[in-house]
Amino acid sequence: MSIEAVGVLFQFIGGLGMFLYGMNAMADGLQKSAGSRLQQLLGVLTSNKLLGVLVGAAITAIIQSSSATTVMVVGFVNAGIINLTQAVGIIMGANIGTTVTSWIVSMSEWGEMMKPEFFAPLLVGIGAGVTMFAKSSKKKQAGEILIGFGLLFIGLDFMSSSIKPYRDAPIFAQAFAVLGRNPILGILTGAAVTAIIQSSSASVGILQTLALNGVVNWQSAVFITLGQNIGTCVTALLSSVGAHKTAKRAAVIHLLFNCVGAVIFGILMFILFIARPELAASHINSVEISVFHTIFNITNTIILFPFSALLVKLSYVLVKEKQESAGASDVEGEMQRHLDSRILETPSFAIEHAENEVVRMGQTALMNLKIAGEALLQNNQFETDEVMKNEETINHMQNMLTDYLVKINNLSLNDQQHLLVKNLFYTIGDIERIGDHCQNLAELAADKIKNQIFFSEEAQKELEEMLQAAVASVEHAVKSRELHDMFEVRQVVQSEEVVDNLEEDLRERHIERLSNNQCRTETGVIFLDVLSNLERVSDHALNIAGYVRDEL
Repeated sequence: MSIEAVGVLFQFIGGLGMFLYGMNAMADGLQKSAGSRLQQLLGVLTSNKLLGVLVGAAITAIIQSSSATTVMVVGFVNAGIINLTQAVGIIMGANIGTTVTSWIVSMSEWGEMMKPEFFAPLLVGIGAGVTMFAKSSKKKQAGEILIGFGLLFIGLDFMSSSIKPYRDAPIFAQAFAVLGRNPILGILTGAAVTAIIQSSSASVGILQTLALNGVVNWQSAVFITLGQNIGTCVTALLSSVGAHKTAKRAAVIHLLFNCVGAVIFGILMFILFIARPELAASHINSVEISVFHTIFNITNTIILFPFSALLVKLSYVLVKEKQESAGASDVEGEMQRHLDSRILETPSFAIEHAENEVVRMGQTALMNLKIAGEALLQNNQFETDEVMKNEETINHMQNMLTDYLVKINNLSLNDQQHLLVKNLFYTIGDIERIGDHCQNLAELAADKIKNQIFFSEEAQKELEEMLQAAVASVEHAVKSRELHDMFEVRQVVQSEEVVDNLEEDLRERHIERLSNNQCRTETGVIFLDVLSNLERVSDHALNIAGYVRDEL
């Protein structure tokens, strides 16, 4: 191989790398800019499948990847957030949304002003300047989008330039003639390339680059494009490995949808090309590939939308129901489902689900505080043991949440998301400490039971009041995290002040009782330890509310 040929190969590989990196950078910037709007899009989703189609198309247009959207859908289904009926609509919409990328790629044929070599370097220059010198995170995200957009087109230009000298080479004409004559081979080629690079948008873009140089005919382009739509299902199928049966069915529905559409269109186009051989052999350009890609996905959705329930039934036939193996515990299994790694494809969704689980951890600690209080006041051994078991659960929740938040923190986040993730780290630490204080209370209850210690009626009433105030502070703290509500934050502050005042007042009263020999020393020590633990519980509740206040 000559030096010139090696140089051309390097140019094509470099162009492909810039194209893929630019597409990823542009999608990443768009995703960070969208932020909570992606959550709002999912919030619009109801059992209405048509809304699901619109949501799927919108999300895919934002993140520039139907594969990523479908992987998220598998994660949502696995976590029980959406059902299969809702998933069908999103999957159909994702196929429509992915056509946006092909239209971006074909912009170079819209006119002289839209050619990559004309404006792409300017976009990269402006984007780099904004990213380096802008202080606002929103402006930096806009710069990332511009850099990605520019690199995408520069990469296309590199690929196109490397192919241009060889566009009259017989190998291209022969290769695409073979693919055109054999529809199955064309479909398999498209599916294989897409499965390898894990992106139908990218593989369609590569095909459009070849079309820009006039080396692709209509017949081969149609069947390769149909194969590309099948190949994009591989990502979701791989992501469903190890998931629940319902999640596997979501991936299978995606495959069924694209395969049925490819078969229908493949037969129709094969008949058309037999009737119009001159069309089959004529060259296709990148805009025409975008038109066909869009028509295929929209028409396929229109045809199969009424049969979405049938697709769900077929998925049950192909993925038969089997008894799921039980996990280490119910809590572990539930949290593993909700903290699904597939959802990490979109950080805003991953943060939302992590926050929901932090709230659930807080609710578990709150429940444990109430049980510990009952165990202490009533000398109940059963409730004492229950607190100890719940404390193990809380520790396990902390470990799982910490691991998941570390993964989220390594993703591309905007400043607001970074703050939220940091505060969630702090919050689970405070919740775990509340759990530790509950364990301390249970151990004090065990001492009471073992040594047959009972509080006086006056001390009992005082502890009930203190416990009630501490429970209120934790309850409002958890609600403040769940609702992002300043009213709840203020309630925590008020409850914490009540606890502090009670702790000081009750400690003085009890020391006075000890001085007057009105209670035993052992009882006094336990009483004061209980006050101290409840006061610390309230302090941690105040910390949790403080993190929420900083975000509002």
